[in-house]
Amino acid sequence: MARGTILSMGLIIVLLSLPGLIRGQDAASRPASSSYAKEIEQWRAKRVEDLAGEDGWLSLAGLFWLNPGQNRFGSAPTNHIILPKNRAPRFAGSLWLDKGVVRLQARPGSGLTHKGANVTDLELKSDADGDQTVLRLGSLKLYVIKRGEKLGLRVKDTKNPARFRFAGIAHFPLDLKWRVEAKLEPYDPPKLIPIVNVLGMVDQMTSPGVLVFKSGEKTYRLEPVLERGEKPLFIIFADLTTGKDTYGAGRYLYADPPGDDGKVILDFNRAHNPPCAFTRFATCPLPPQQNRLPIRVEAGEKKYINSKH
Repeated sequence: MARGTILSMGLIIVLLSLPGLIRGQDAASRPASSSYAKEIEQWRAKRVEDLAGEDGWLSLAGLFWLNPGQNRFGSAPTNHIILPKNRAPRFAGSLWLDKGVVRLQARPGSGLTHKGANVTDLELKSDADGDQTVLRLGSLKLYVIKRGEKLGLRVKDTKNPARFRFAGIAHFPLDLKWRVEAKLEPYDPPKLIPIVNVLGMVDQMTSPGVLVFKSGEKTYRLEPVLERGEKPLFIIFADLTTGKDTYGAGRYLYADPPGDDGKVILDFNRAHNPPCAFTRFATCPLPPQQNRLPIRVEAGEKKYINSKH
């Protein structure tokens, strides 16, 4: 059976199982309306599509930090950057790093393309430059990322086995008590807060304020940040399920920016695993200390069943 067919069947199984995951509310829960349940069902289905798609996180096949000077790449194990076997020539070319600039020198006939045209010599822009250069080589997609002061080559592969082993995501039962109203207490001006990623690198991210909300009779606070060029609030948090029922490095949640009244809806039913739960080639930001909630947030995605964390 073709791999694409296997993946399609896997996605169908996951999607058909989603309604069965929305059940089992306890006495303190608030059952969801059918329209809201359908909305969450569609959101979960989109998550599956995005993760297992040809350009999803499960297509990640490598991340290689570049050294100053020459970085040879190809499928041969003698290269600094080792591409997946049978996906690339043994030696496809070199990436030269000099004073923060990455230049490609590809071997003639390597098959590398940029925007559909064969390429042998090209300066590569990273994701920090705003116009990232994307190279193609058969089933592979190669591009440069910048984290802190380090530059690395990220490799995706539409034939990556992880895509076809994907078994779906488990969730807590859908419960409206975890869809809460918060109030954003703004910082004036917005402030920079240090966010550490899984590699130990620190990024200064902008926080527009602090979100204040209640669960039961107690009040809690979360400090959201803004991703570069994005408007939604990005909340990186941990709670008492972290490392037990949920991924050990925390979960993520997005929320629409507040209106004039400062109100924000935090829907923890949409709390989800970071990319690092699915691949070791991601560079996920970790929850800051102030976003470690002293309660069990039994909503959203549970630990990925294939996760080793």
